[in-house]
Amino acid sequence: MEQTWRWYGPHDPVTLADVRQAGATGIVTALHHIPNGEVWPVEEIQKRKDEIEAAGLVWSVVESIPVHEHIKTRTGDFQKYIETYKQSIRNLVTCGITKICYNFMPVLDWTRTDLAYELETGATCLRFDADIFTAFDIFILERPNAKDEYSKEELARATAAYEGMTQEDKDGLVKTILAGLPGSEESYTTADIRAHLERYEGVDADKLREHLALFLKEVIPVCAEAGAVMAIHPDDPPRPLLGLPRVCSTESDYEYISKAVDVPENGFTFCTGSLGVRADNDLVGIVKRYADRIHFVHLRATKREENPLSFHEADHLTGDVDMVGVISALVDEEERRKAAGSDDLIPFRPDHGHAMLSDLQMKSAPGYPAVGRLRGLAELRGVETAVRAMREPA
Repeated sequence: MEQTWRWYGPHDPVTLADVRQAGATGIVTALHHIPNGEVWPVEEIQKRKDEIEAAGLVWSVVESIPVHEHIKTRTGDFQKYIETYKQSIRNLVTCGITKICYNFMPVLDWTRTDLAYELETGATCLRFDADIFTAFDIFILERPNAKDEYSKEELARATAAYEGMTQEDKDGLVKTILAGLPGSEESYTTADIRAHLERYEGVDADKLREHLALFLKEVIPVCAEAGAVMAIHPDDPPRPLLGLPRVCSTESDYEYISKAVDVPENGFTFCTGSLGVRADNDLVGIVKRYADRIHFVHLRATKREENPLSFHEADHLTGDVDMVGVISALVDEEERRKAAGSDDLIPFRPDHGHAMLSDLQMKSAPGYPAVGRLRGLAELRGVETAVRAMREPA
């Protein structure tokens, strides 16, 4: 598989030189300075590509071209934003970049309640505490009728969590959830969030799923004509939040999406960490059943806690993910592609990572430290090497 690394551009404290030393060959990045909804110009794409190649690397995957909220709600200028998305695809292909990761999560991108949860080792990781998030939803965001969506037990735990918070804790929680985490297209205030939630009035899971299908029916033909692929990232966490629907959380969602536009260009970013939060997701089975649609892979392990709706980022080879089984299934797919005459490697990146050693003194994007991801990449590389070695004749 192709070993890649997420890089946030010239201002990322983890440099391209660091990436080369880690042993990755591909870069996963985006033009974060282009406002959401605007066309990515060829000149800006080529400038970023040239910078990456000057460092001895290649731009392997775009992560991500944000999907505008108007597209998700099918309101306002949604058709204009679809047209700009199409043009960005064409411009990327003009520059030789053909793999595009995206997500269709309403309002917020991946969500956590703690960006530096301290582990027994002294390293820190990302964590999602369901009770604290519920407390945010009800008592800080004050979303109308939010209490009606939770059980008595959930309300009791959330109330206890909120009463145990200091004002500093509350302010920090708001910043953590709303301040524009990596991959988010904007930063919000609580008032902004409430306004966005109002725009989703009447958009349930069926409607959002329909809007995703309509989006794909417009952009996938452009991909097919230009020579690109789209790879949707699963919801993170993979369940509804803030009363908003989620439509890429389970294997049944995979089935709907793959059938919405049933061509190879309409595919998936397979994220073991996101999907692995749900005990009912059979990760190895999903890889085997949708292998030909997997265009990009995020490898990380999440660990469900006593409250199964809460989780934290585990080491890459621990947690609730059968990483050996997943990598073995991905190697099967690469071998199938090779036998079919394709040299299309599956790009993967070590997703997230514990902040450890010098990471703890270095400011980096939450979940994206240098040493923690280096450790993850080394472990994942070792698993793939062992899986392939076991298949070689004695």
